[in-house]
Amino acid sequence: MLLSLPSWVGMIYKGTNPVRDGTVKRYSNQAIADILYEMASLYEMLDVQFKPGAYEKAALNIESYPEEIADIYCDGGVKALDRIPGVGTGIAGHIKDLLETGHFREYEALKKKIPVQINELTAIEGVGPRTVQKLWEELGIRNLDDLEKAARKGKVRELSGFGKKSEERILKGIEFLQSNSGRSILGFVLADLESLEKTISKFPEVDQVTIAGSVRRYKETIGDVDILVSSKKPEKVMERFVRLPDVSHIYGHGETKTNVRLSSNLDADLRVVPAESWGAALCYFTGSKAHNIALRNIAIKKGWKLNEYGIYKDKQQLAGKTEKGLYKKLGLDFVESELRENHGEITTAQEHKLPKLVGYEDLKGDLQTQTNWTDGKNSIEEMALAAEAAGLEYIVITDHTNSLVMTNGLDEKRLKRQMSEIDKINKKLANNGHSITVLKGAEVNIMKDGILDIEDDTLSELDVVGAAIHGNFDLPQKNQTKRIITAMENPNVDIIFHLTTRLINRRRPIDLDIDKIIKAARKTATIMEIDAYPDRLDINDEIVKRCVEAGVKLAVDSDAHATAHFSYLKFGIAQARRGWAERRT
Repeated sequence: MLLSLPSWVGMIYKGTNPVRDGTVKRYSNQAIADILYEMASLYEMLDVQFKPGAYEKAALNIESYPEEIADIYCDGGVKALDRIPGVGTGIAGHIKDLLETGHFREYEALKKKIPVQINELTAIEGVGPRTVQKLWEELGIRNLDDLEKAARKGKVRELSGFGKKSEERILKGIEFLQSNSGRSILGFVLADLESLEKTISKFPEVDQVTIAGSVRRYKETIGDVDILVSSKKPEKVMERFVRLPDVSHIYGHGETKTNVRLSSNLDADLRVVPAESWGAALCYFTGSKAHNIALRNIAIKKGWKLNEYGIYKDKQQLAGKTEKGLYKKLGLDFVESELRENHGEITTAQEHKLPKLVGYEDLKGDLQTQTNWTDGKNSIEEMALAAEAAGLEYIVITDHTNSLVMTNGLDEKRLKRQMSEIDKINKKLANNGHSITVLKGAEVNIMKDGILDIEDDTLSELDVVGAAIHGNFDLPQKNQTKRIITAMENPNVDIIFHLTTRLINRRRPIDLDIDKIIKAARKTATIMEIDAYPDRLDINDEIVKRCVEAGVKLAVDSDAHATAHFSYLKFGIAQARRGWAERRT
C-alpha cells in the first residue's frame, strides 16, 4: 500500500493534459522542491552516495525556477522537464509520475522505511539529517513534538555526541521555530502568487488585478494574501475565482469579498472594487495599518473622510481612482509601497524630500556567488552565463574558504588555482561574444577572534574579499562586535557578508552593537551587504536605513549557490528600497 504524500506539499488539482489523454495533477514549484529536498535528506541519512547532491541540486533549481513546472510538463512532457537545470532523466521521471498520479514511489518507499518529518526537524538550527537519524534510531523521534518532549525530559543529552548544551540549543531552536510559525518567507512563495495573479488577470471581467498587502510592500514574511481586483461584474469574478484549482477551501463567498485557503496553504482574501475606487482601495489594502492611519489623520484635519473607496467631502469623491491622485490630494508626494511603514515617509513626502529609491533594473553586478568548487551546484562558467542572462554585467566568485570544512572550503593553493581558472573563463567568454566579466573573490571565514582564515598575501590578489561569520553565534555582544570590527580593519576586506547571520524563521541574529559596527564600517570604508537570499535578507531594512543615514555603502548580492538563484536579487533590491537606499553613480 502506498503512503500518501504529506500535507505540507500542498493540494493537487486536476486539469487537462495536452500531452496525453487523462489528467495532470498540479503541484507548485515549492511543493515539488520540498519533496526533492526531503529526498536529499533521506538519502543522506542512509549514507547513499551522489543521490543527496543530485536531489538537492534539482530542488534548488526548481524552487526558484521562473516558470511553473506543471505548465512545462503540460506543454512539453517529460523531455521538457529533463531540460530544467539539475533535473536529469531519473528525477524528471519522478516528477512526471507525481504530476500524473499524485505518487512519487521512490519517495514513498523511503518514507515507509524512515517515517520521520525530516524537513520539520532539520529546520532547527544545527540539526542535520545525520542528527535526525540518530534521534530516530535511538529515541524513536519522528517529528518536532517528539523531539521537544524528549528534550524536556532530558533524554537527548544522554545520547552520545549530544550533552546538556546540545539539548538546550535544540530547545531554543524549537522555541524560535514556534514563535515564527504561521508566516511564509515571501521569496519562496511569490512565484506561485504571481502565477495566480496572472491567472486572475485573464478573467474576461477583470480590468485590473494586484496582490496587495505585505506582499506588495515586500515584507520578509507574509501571513496571508490580499488580492485586489477592479471589475464591473464582481459576482462573475468571484465565481471564477472559487473554481480555480489553486483554491483548496472556501471560508466565505460574497459578492465583493471572498476568503479562501490556497493550495499553497496560505489564506487569501479577494476583494473587488469599482474602477473609480481602485487607487484608494489599492492604497488601503497595501497598508501598512500605521501608514493608513497617518493618511486618514491628514484627511481628517482637512475636513475630509478617507477610506478604501476614496477621499470624500460629504458625499463627493475628491480622489481615489489612482494612488498618485490620492497622495497628491493629501498634499504628499507619491510614496512607494516598500516605504509604507510610518517610519518617517509621511513627513518626508509632505516636505517633498523622499529618496529616489534604487530601481529593480539598476543592479549591474553580484558580489557574492558560490560554485561547485565548494558548496555551489554549478561551474564558474555556468554561473557567469546565468548572470549574463539575468542582465548583470559582472559577478564575483566568492567560494568559501578552508576553515568551513563542510563546504570543502578553499585554501590558499586552491584559491590561486581558481584565480587562474577565472582568467581562462573570461578569455573564453570574451572570445565567444559574451559581455559578462567574472571577478576573483572569496567568502572568507571570520574566526572567533576576528582573524581571517586565509593569509593576507593571497587575499591581496583577489578583486573582492567578503568576510562572514559562520560559527560561534552565541558570543556576548561585546565579543561579537569586536570580532566583526577586527575583520573590517583588515585592509583586504571590502565587504561584510550577511552581517547578523540570521536565517529567517530558523536562526536568531547574533548579538551586535549595530551603532559601533556602522561607525567602524564608515571609518574603514567597508561595504555592508544586503544578502538577497529569501531566508536571509541580511541586513534587515532597519539596519539598511541606518547605514544609509550614516553614509555607509551597500551592495545587493544574491548569495547564489545555483544558476536559478539570480532571480532572488529582486528581494535584496526590495530590502534596499525598504531601507530608503538610493542608487549612487
